Amino acid sequence: MTITNYICDLLYRYDCVIVPDFGAFLTKRAAAHFSDDKHLMYPPQKQISFNQQIISNDGLLANYIVSSEQVSYDKALEKIQSFVQQVNAELEKKGRLTFSDIGFFNVNFENNLVFEPLHTSNYLPEAFGLATLKSDTVLRETLKEEVQILEEKAPIAFTPEKRKKSVFVKYAAAAAIALVLSGVGLNSYKNHIIQHNVVEAIEAEELIKEEIQSASFVLDIPNPLPSISVKVKQFTEDNSVDIESFKKYHIVAGAFREFENVNKKIAQLKRKGFSPSYIGKNNYGLHQVIYSSHATKNEAINTLNSIKRHENRSAWLLVQK
Repeated sequence: MTITNYICDLLYRYDCVIVPDFGAFLTKRAAAHFSDDKHLMYPPQKQISFNQQIISNDGLLANYIVSSEQVSYDKALEKIQSFVQQVNAELEKKGRLTFSDIGFFNVNFENNLVFEPLHTSNYLPEAFGLATLKSDTVLRETLKEEVQILEEKAPIAFTPEKRKKSVFVKYAAAAAIALVLSGVGLNSYKNHIIQHNVVEAIEAEELIKEEIQSASFVLDIPNPLPSISVKVKQFTEDNSVDIESFKKYHIVAGAFREFENVNKKIAQLKRKGFSPSYIGKNNYGLHQVIYSSHATKNEAINTLNSIKRHENRSAWLLVQK
């Protein structure tokens, strides 16, 4: 793994990650909000910023490298120092550098370092699985048509003797109609957004159910390795693994409508070096297979991030109460 990957892992768990002699990545929790100009509903997230003045080593990044790579503390510091030298050299040469899933740096005309965060990853664990929702815009032509219909229905009568007064009455009626429509149009727009979001959520849930039920596991490898024989314990619907009660965080590899897919998936994962288990049915009647179980949330999130990065981007975290 690169230093950038380690920084990403730590941003899920900490609000400040210091890269010694370079700067600190800071995070701030932001509530869910709606963007009027883009018509997007953003979930709660961690907003990332960068402070070039915080460069003192607090040991967080170095100790994480030690535990991840099983190297000495001095060796971890050497890796960080080498990484910072490469970053500075790249900035001096090109004036621009990107940290994957974090943000990019620019050197402006005053030779100052400017950081711009990316929004490809949400480092707030509580918002895991929440996506940005888009709503349709309301066209002005719709309101114009409604105004024309109301104007045609509005009873406005005048006589030649009182033409000036009648013209005034006509414009006053049109102004009143416009005021009413401004309130009606705003309420209609808000109701449209709420209804659209509800429909999108229901369709997304149904799509997920269909994909889970029709999941198949076929590896398309140009040059497959020689086949090997692995002895796999055959599970039945009545002998799911009894997970220890204190291990309530599980990394789910798949959920299947047909039970025969359970043993196929377990055999596949064992060939890859995992120790999978079958933990029974969920609320939808699907049979669940997990990569592993964990006692703490932090341990489970770290394992999930590693699996999503190197093995299966569709893996997800199940928390049993």
